[in-house]
Amino acid sequence: MRTYNVAIVGTGAVGQMILNILEEREFPVGGLKLLATKRSAGKTIYFRGEPYIIEETSPDSFEDVEIAMFAGGGASTQFARGAVEKGAIVIDNSSAFRLDPQVPLIVPEVNSHAIDEHHGIISNPNCSTTQMVMALKPLHDAAVIKRVVVSTYQAVSGAGKKAVDELSLQTRNILNENSFETEIFTHQIAFNLIPHIDVFLDNGYSKEEMKMVDETKKILGDDSMGITATAARVPVYTGHAESINIETEKSISAAEARAILSSAPGIKVVDNLEKNRYPMPIDCADSDFVYVGRIREDNSIEKGLNLWVVSDNLRKGAATNAVQIAELVISKNLI
Repeated sequence: MRTYNVAIVGTGAVGQMILNILEEREFPVGGLKLLATKRSAGKTIYFRGEPYIIEETSPDSFEDVEIAMFAGGGASTQFARGAVEKGAIVIDNSSAFRLDPQVPLIVPEVNSHAIDEHHGIISNPNCSTTQMVMALKPLHDAAVIKRVVVSTYQAVSGAGKKAVDELSLQTRNILNENSFETEIFTHQIAFNLIPHIDVFLDNGYSKEEMKMVDETKKILGDDSMGITATAARVPVYTGHAESINIETEKSISAAEARAILSSAPGIKVVDNLEKNRYPMPIDCADSDFVYVGRIREDNSIEKGLNLWVVSDNLRKGAATNAVQIAELVISKNLI
C-alpha cells in the first residue's frame, strides 16, 4: 500500500485527536511532521509507539508534505496557501476558508462530490454544523427541508483544553466553597449555561450561530433554506447536543424519519421512549457516530419534525471528519 507524507499543524486537543484517529483508522502515514508554535516546539509526542519532536511551523515546513492537516487557529491563514504552493493538499479545521467559493466544505457522508472541485485547500466544517447536516441531509433528500430552527448545547471541550480546565477548577472550588476567577468564558460555566459562543455580530447573532447558518447552506447546496440558530455553552466536557426543528415541503412521519435516518451512513438512531433511551453526551463520547433521537412530529405545523442530535465534537465534529476527508482524497485519486 502506498503511504503519504503527512503534517499535522497544531498539537492541541484537535491535533492530538487527529493523531489518535490516524492511528485508529490505520491511515497510510509514511513520513510524519508535527508542527506548532514556538512555545510547543521541542516537545515529544508519540505516534504508533514512535517519538516525534514538535517543530515550529515555518514556510519551509511543508517541503515533501503531501497532506497537511491544520488543526485550527491562526496558522491556517498564515501557512495554508504556502503549503499548497509546496505541493500539499491542505485539510483545514479553522473557519478561515469555509465560505470561500473556491474551497469545498466537506462532510464525506453528505457532499463527497464537492471535493472534486478543490484547488489545494479543503475545509472541515464547524463541529456543530457537521453533526447537524449529517442528520438533515437524508431528510432533505426525502422531503426537502424549507426551514431549520436549531438550539445547541455545546461542550466546553469545543473551546479548548483551557476551557476544560476552567470547568474542572470552578467545579472543585464551588463544591469546596472557595473563590475562583473566570478567564476563558464570559461568565461562570460550572453549574451554569451561557448563551454566548464566539463574538456577537451586528445582526444580534453570534459568529458561532451564523457559522451554522452559512455553512449548512453551502454543504447542502441550498441557499433557499431558512435557518436560524441559538448556540449555548453547557458544563459538559465532551459531546455537543442539538435540538433541531425542521419544516419540510413534503409531509414525512416520525416513523418514516426514523427509518430514513437508521439507514443513513454515520447515523445511529437511539429513540425508545418506553425505555427512556435517547442520545446523551455521556454515551456518545469516544464514538464517531452522530446519534439521533426524540424524533417526533411537530404538532404546531402541518409538515414538521423535531430531532435531538448528539455527537462527540472532537471526533466527528473535528478530527474524524478531517481524517475521512483525507481518506476521500486518496480514494478519489486526488493526490
